[in-house]
Amino acid sequence: MEPTPASANQPPPRTDVDEFSSNAALVDAVRRHGAGWASAELAGIGRLTGSAEFAEHARLANVHPPALRSLDRYGERTDEVNYHPAYHHVLGAAVAHGAHTSSWADPRPGAHAARAAAFMLFAQAEPGHACPVSMTHAAVPAVVGEPAVAREWLPRLLGDVYDPRLVPPAAKPGVLMGMAMTERQGGSDVRANTTRAVDAGDGTARITGAKWFCSAPMSDAFLVLAQEDAGLSCFLMPRVLEDGSRNPFRLVRLKDKLGNRSNASAEVEFDDTLGWRLGEPGRGVRAIIPMVHETRLDCVLGTAAGMRQAVAEAVWHARHRRAFGRLLADQPAMAAVLADLALEYEGAVALGMRLAAADDAAWPRPGGDLGAAGGDLGAAGGDLGRERAFARIATAVAKYWVCKRGPGHAAEALECLGGNGYTEDFPLALRYREQPVMAIWEGSGNVVALDVLRALAREPETAEALAEELERPRGADPELDAHLERALALMADAAREPEEAQRWARALAETLALALEAVLLVEGAPSCVAEAFIASRLGRERRLGYGCLSDTARAEEILARVM
Repeated sequence: MEPTPASANQPPPRTDVDEFSSNAALVDAVRRHGAGWASAELAGIGRLTGSAEFAEHARLANVHPPALRSLDRYGERTDEVNYHPAYHHVLGAAVAHGAHTSSWADPRPGAHAARAAAFMLFAQAEPGHACPVSMTHAAVPAVVGEPAVAREWLPRLLGDVYDPRLVPPAAKPGVLMGMAMTERQGGSDVRANTTRAVDAGDGTARITGAKWFCSAPMSDAFLVLAQEDAGLSCFLMPRVLEDGSRNPFRLVRLKDKLGNRSNASAEVEFDDTLGWRLGEPGRGVRAIIPMVHETRLDCVLGTAAGMRQAVAEAVWHARHRRAFGRLLADQPAMAAVLADLALEYEGAVALGMRLAAADDAAWPRPGGDLGAAGGDLGAAGGDLGRERAFARIATAVAKYWVCKRGPGHAAEALECLGGNGYTEDFPLALRYREQPVMAIWEGSGNVVALDVLRALAREPETAEALAEELERPRGADPELDAHLERALALMADAAREPEEAQRWARALAETLALALEAVLLVEGAPSCVAEAFIASRLGRERRLGYGCLSDTARAEEILARVM
């Protein structure tokens, strides 16, 4: 019996592509939000992350997960995590291209949109490393609120060279930040934390306690919450002190996680560990609000990046695989599923990039005070205040809905590949495991949906800004108009009866998210995309699951934007 040829109806690997230039939805969003000046650099990142070499580094980083090294051969504590060289390669490339803090380092118009696009390109190729990249980005607005700390740490955070060594931060060309907030008894209820901080009287404290989740434990410093006499405070905790000694930072064990395997998450213990206070004593939650905002946005962007990988792999497979006498992509049932996957991504990237653009508008330009917003994203007046107020509520809305859709989207895309999709030889098995973390990190479904409700009830300026955004395309489509009426009515009911609205907070968040995505697509996407999104999500063709598009010609137009 002769062996089956390797090329027998098997799609070639999807490598050596420009992941930016072939991504029409992202290209359009970059231009629309004033970041066209970054297109050449983003295309370079797209070619890098779409190369076979980079794909192999991404694969190896996940095949060889990090390992805890608690003790050296003499029994002395080291409390280090060893990563495969491929992980360092991926993380180093992301830092070199500014996927972490370029929007803060060079805050020109469109900078946050450009950084968001770079972040998504790297997160699409390898999701685990995006955790320290995102946390470093999000730490900046928290750090700048404390001038004495910012003078030392801000230049380090803005560095574009990755150095994995545990050495004094002043000796490094750039640093990365992790976070250690969650405790075993509290979870999202950080006010239930029991870790204690004793004031040292010089802006520092000595911290003792344990954290149930510490993300990226080999980072150079961490944002940590601990209780003081005045209440819960936020601290910057260095891993290595300026004199080269190790700050007491015991790694108890690494979490054995469903996904995110290339990135380590640890249980940690502190024992009289030094931390620099950020903000006022007892105002730790206020100090981390800007950080939470940015990490929630990166959850949206990371989920959208995963959706892009999923639909691109599914379409690639369908355009190369034959079944029942013709290509899968030419069969109406498969084309409808693929187009639905593409529409989900179009809505997610449009919303994520609009939120990044809100950061561009809300944060001061060079010469201003990066920390002027403090912990209140809705405090300023005029257009600046409007964008902060919009970002406050719309980021929570997007975090709920886009991240909720990620796992189902990955499962449907994986199914398009058939048996191949269910094997670790293809990237969608990894993506299927990865997407759920975005729905959990920085608040799972109920936490975020209730935060949407809290904003409507307590911060009326957020409702006004969101309503203004939704009202713009009135009259463009009758089905969209009807959905907008429902969304605005739900907003009014929630603001009026917030306690009663807790029962349907999830429905509120979903309705608002779909309204926002539809509005943005009507304003910025081709008509084939906007009309199909409205019909399949809001109107006459709405169904549970994927594959409800009945217009084959429209499906082909949508898929032409995928690659």
